[in-house]
Amino acid sequence: MRKAILSLLGVLLVVGAYFASQKIIESNQKERPKPKKVVKTVFIDTISNGMVPIEIEANGNLVAQRRLELFSEVQGVLQKGGKLFKPGQVYTKGQTLLRLNSAEYYATVQSQKSNLYNQITAIMPDLRLDYPEAFEKWQMYLANFDINKAVPSLPKASSDKENYFITGRNIITNYYNVKNLEQRLSKYRITAPFTGILTEALVTEGTLVRPGQKLGSFIDTKVYELEVAISKRYADLLQIGKKVDLRTIDGERRYEGAVARINGNIDQASQTINAYIEVRGENLREGMYLEAILNAKEEANAVNLNRTLLQPNDQLFVVRDSILDLIDVKPVYFSERSMIVKGIPNGTTIVSKPIPGAYAGMLVQIYREKNGVTIKETQLDKSGEILQ
Repeated sequence: MRKAILSLLGVLLVVGAYFASQKIIESNQKERPKPKKVVKTVFIDTISNGMVPIEIEANGNLVAQRRLELFSEVQGVLQKGGKLFKPGQVYTKGQTLLRLNSAEYYATVQSQKSNLYNQITAIMPDLRLDYPEAFEKWQMYLANFDINKAVPSLPKASSDKENYFITGRNIITNYYNVKNLEQRLSKYRITAPFTGILTEALVTEGTLVRPGQKLGSFIDTKVYELEVAISKRYADLLQIGKKVDLRTIDGERRYEGAVARINGNIDQASQTINAYIEVRGENLREGMYLEAILNAKEEANAVNLNRTLLQPNDQLFVVRDSILDLIDVKPVYFSERSMIVKGIPNGTTIVSKPIPGAYAGMLVQIYREKNGVTIKETQLDKSGEILQ
């Protein structure tokens, strides 16, 4: 009997423990919260089509319009001049840029001048006897002959006989030999053909310069050119002399240029044509990066929008009764930040700012920006429904 009672108590304890554990499990179960309805906020704008100017944006680096690459045609040691031959040095027109030691070659030239003078002197007695009418002009030539100056032009022969006589004595040949030496002597000194600045110097004082060696670069700082690549689609809209607005990359400085030249060749790889814009102004430097804005033409019945709004397959998001929808549009021009679009009916409400994860049929809450102020056009009730 005692064993039966103990067995019954054990069964009751097991059953009680089972029901107690079930109660505990049920008490720990929490109800899953219902997901809140997420309604994204969108900013809208109402479309009003009109005439939109197409502004072609291009960029490039400034290059001096007048640039001189300095090369040596003769050999010699670079001498010390009035100014140091260093980058940044300013020279006026006609001022000596650099001078090479020409003492040895100068002596050769002077020797040839002396030989020419002696040859002319030697024929003077024959001229007095055979060609008395020519004696006086050759006498005057010798009187004006200065060995320290450039050789003057020979007197013109009055007759064929005189010409044959002068030619037979090799005077004309020696004269042109001397002129050739004088021309080469002048190459030992390089002068500035215009007022400008030295931007590159590859030699210093005492350097032995050889023929064909590059010495530096010299530019005119008054006029610069900007080379830009324009799509061939707008090549026929470019005109020489057309004004172009230029600005620095930070937009702080603006300049006005004009189309100076247009290349007649189209780049086969990029299908662009190069235009050269002439620009003048203070604080311009060679190599400066500038952006050019060319007014190409005007597009009718179009609107200018941010290009980030364009969806795949040339579509835009519009809002109809607080629901997103997609419409087809026709982009006609793209710039770096914006686009010109046609095909949107007037009065259409479009999304003015991109929406991450947007899709057609999405419920949205509408806001509008007006004069820099955000205006809420719809409200939501506690359940997430929009109140009109």
